[in-house]
Amino acid sequence: MPQTPPFTGQLNTGSYNKNLYQTKEEGYPGLYYHDNHLVSGSLEALIHHLVPTMDYYPDRTYIFTFLLSSRLFIHPYELMSKVCHLCMEQQRLGDPQADKVFRKIAPKILQLLTEWTETFPYDFRDERMMRSLKELTHRLASGDEVDGASVYRKAVSQMSQGLIRRLTVLSQYEEALVKINATAAERLTALKAKPQASIQRDMLSICNDPFTVAQQLTHIELERLSYIGPEEFVQAFVQKDPLDNDKRCFSDHKKASNLEAYVEWFNRLSYLVATEICMPVKKKHRARVIEFFIDVARECFNIGNFNSLMAIISGMNMSPVSRLKKTWSKVKTAKFDILEHQMDPSSNFYNYRTALRGATQRSITANSSREKIVIPFFSLLIKDIYFLNEGCANRLPNGHINFEKFWELAKQVSEFMTWKKVECPFEKDRKILQYLLTAPVFTEDALYLASYESEGPENNMEKDRWKSLRCV
Repeated sequence: MPQTPPFTGQLNTGSYNKNLYQTKEEGYPGLYYHDNHLVSGSLEALIHHLVPTMDYYPDRTYIFTFLLSSRLFIHPYELMSKVCHLCMEQQRLGDPQADKVFRKIAPKILQLLTEWTETFPYDFRDERMMRSLKELTHRLASGDEVDGASVYRKAVSQMSQGLIRRLTVLSQYEEALVKINATAAERLTALKAKPQASIQRDMLSICNDPFTVAQQLTHIELERLSYIGPEEFVQAFVQKDPLDNDKRCFSDHKKASNLEAYVEWFNRLSYLVATEICMPVKKKHRARVIEFFIDVARECFNIGNFNSLMAIISGMNMSPVSRLKKTWSKVKTAKFDILEHQMDPSSNFYNYRTALRGATQRSITANSSREKIVIPFFSLLIKDIYFLNEGCANRLPNGHINFEKFWELAKQVSEFMTWKKVECPFEKDRKILQYLLTAPVFTEDALYLASYESEGPENNMEKDRWKSLRCV
């Protein structure tokens, strides 16, 4: 069996690639092409286009695009059921030769299932998916020819073991996140109970080297990126298909939990930076902390870690921090101004997008694993995908699925797929990682209170807020 080649991350939406095997005729009922480019089709026709035959195997870009976008119209387990039915139907079409025909397409069916389980493994957390998968793979691995059946059994076993391994690792990651969040909550409770006891520990006492901290932030970013499934970008925005009679409105879809956990990490890092700045009593120490995080942010930019960079900038721009004018007067802000310019939101984040393109190009031509790192500003990536989803209709006036839209969606998501597969080249520092993930962070009210205690309120509104916060 040929192994599934690595996902290139680049989809060519300008022209529909010729298939690996002889293509189906372009006049296939329900599929519409423009300049050899698939632009629309009925759901049934698109499902047929996914299923291999004797002389056809779907293009890998089509497989990824359809498996990604089909969940807007049909549950993955229903799609798997239809694929199984169509595969088995091919066996029943001709009588005496049916087994021979099925054995010829079996490698292609197994290849399709392998691509599905490798690229969208989280679909198979659904027992209905696993049931259909087992039924079809059991049929693939059985047969009259002992040698042939033996080959397929081995390939099916490898595919199944790989899927179980991926799902097991995911479960372990989710359990680890629960423990990390519980530890962070416990430390925050301890801080509230004895505020002075925890003030002595801060980031600078753990590590005062900005480059090392930026490397550890990159470890966290890449780990959390790696667990986000491509389908989560679609499921985050899934809405009821108007042509779907199912009133459940896809309520049993897997939530985009890994995507949400990643967004929560961004918020945590922003609040951690703000906490570290507002916590020190002395102005000189606060200024030193600000300069330290400016250096960390600069190192993140150099690495290609734009998400941590933006989280740090966001933390520094929070009102409880930005209002500390006496503290900021002691800070050399030239480097910070340059970083803010790079992440300036004007012209739809033009400067950042230019820097991202540069990092992406560096990644493509990289000679070392460090040069391959591209960690996008994640909230903006989600926003781009959201507006693509909202800006174009899923269906055309004739009821056909607008596949041009989904080529573009898949192109954006596949680029992310390339970025998330990069292995972090830096050595882990458990102590720093533990601090970044579990150190207590102040709420917005606690940040304001600390800020007012460091530099008193300047106007009536601030005085009223300070008074109300002290009464809580």
